[in-house]
Amino acid sequence: MNERPAPDTRRAVVLGGSHTGMLAARALAGLADRVVVVDRDTLPAGAEPRKGLPQARHAHMLWSGGVLAMERLLPGITEALRAAGARRLPVTTDIVALSARGWFRRWPESHHVVLAGRDLLDATVRAQVLADERVELVQGAEAVGLTGSAAGVTGVRVRTRDGEERVLEAEFVVDATGRGSSAPQWLAALGLPAPRRREVDSGLVYASRLHLAPEHARDGFPVVNVQPDPGDGGPGRAGFLLPVEEGRWIVTLSGTRGGEPGAAAEEFVPFARERLRHPVIGELLENAEPLSGVSVTRSTVNRRYFYERTPRWPDRFVVLGDALAAFNPVYGHGLSVAAQSAVILRDVLRRRGLAAPGTARRVQRAVARPVGAAWDLAIGQDVFYPGATENGPSLRERLVAAYVGRLMHTATGNGRIARRVTDVTSLERGAHVLLAPSVLLATLFGPLKPALSGPPLTAEERKAGGLA
Repeated sequence: MNERPAPDTRRAVVLGGSHTGMLAARALAGLADRVVVVDRDTLPAGAEPRKGLPQARHAHMLWSGGVLAMERLLPGITEALRAAGARRLPVTTDIVALSARGWFRRWPESHHVVLAGRDLLDATVRAQVLADERVELVQGAEAVGLTGSAAGVTGVRVRTRDGEERVLEAEFVVDATGRGSSAPQWLAALGLPAPRRREVDSGLVYASRLHLAPEHARDGFPVVNVQPDPGDGGPGRAGFLLPVEEGRWIVTLSGTRGGEPGAAAEEFVPFARERLRHPVIGELLENAEPLSGVSVTRSTVNRRYFYERTPRWPDRFVVLGDALAAFNPVYGHGLSVAAQSAVILRDVLRRRGLAAPGTARRVQRAVARPVGAAWDLAIGQDVFYPGATENGPSLRERLVAAYVGRLMHTATGNGRIARRVTDVTSLERGAHVLLAPSVLLATLFGPLKPALSGPPLTAEERKAGGLA
């Protein structure tokens, strides 16, 4: 059954109703008369878990580059998130981080992150997007293919839970179905060539648990991050403590092949205290109250499709978010890249129109810029773990890693260089700023201040966390 829009009604279809899909729908609203968001789940009314988003149990960060993009799509979204309980945290002022090159100092604010549980983040964005009467949500329906030809997509075939199949005709289709995207198969069915794909799989496993922070650490406590050192020859083990809404901490522990955390509750704190490069997260958890079981995921492979390089691309179809490039979640860039990509989608379509020939290809090439920046950050360490890639790191990756290692060493004791680094990690500026002559010269000389001997928690924070 074909479902056509009303005469003179331009309809766009977004496949996937998570963070990327909702922002894409917002970007399309006004460019299309109707935007239909299709999701296989029944989405919750509020900040509640959903079956199709198992990674929501793990730590998430929204870097300022993503926050700024979201504000362009949804003005006031930052305040809406904060009113719902999310935290705005200055970088690097409120981040206690052990890098592979030592402890970072807590310099004055240069950028920021927004911290919230993923359920709260998605619910807040979803409510704002669906408040637009031009956006319609179709739940319990799964996309099973595209209609059209190699020249252009004309709609999407969806199947409901009762097995009924129908075609939603559309002037534009966005695939935001995440890591499980079937876009390569759909495009092949239209007679298009397979895209180049690269995977970097360090065998990383995540184990996360929600905690109630100690009473005096429920407001204003910093992020605590213990990073791995890929150069030590062993598995890479890391820990992330993120203060989120309602005085809670989301703590995510991770390990590459041979160093994976387990799912047993009794192993969680010992792993944090004994297996990481510093025991501070484990020590803090000794005084926190567990609020959940341990959630484990192995869906952490870095995977990127280079759709922008394919020799042919159909009109009226774009792939965004994890369906285009999925990153190791520890770097926290997926949410921000999705927001930046949605802004690009809107801006290109505003200039060229929904159905103009070549527009979809232009969008796909444009979103490759933020995707590529996050990809380089994500694989910079992961590519060095045994078995992560078939042939190991390339010469370029080895040279870049050597420079970045020296750069990060300098950033531990040079505030100006630390700011340049966070320019890039926040996704506010491109990596070219790290190659400016002044940065190269500072990196050659190294840090201006001596290395810190331990985590730079203040006396008040140590007391609040039960460490003093």
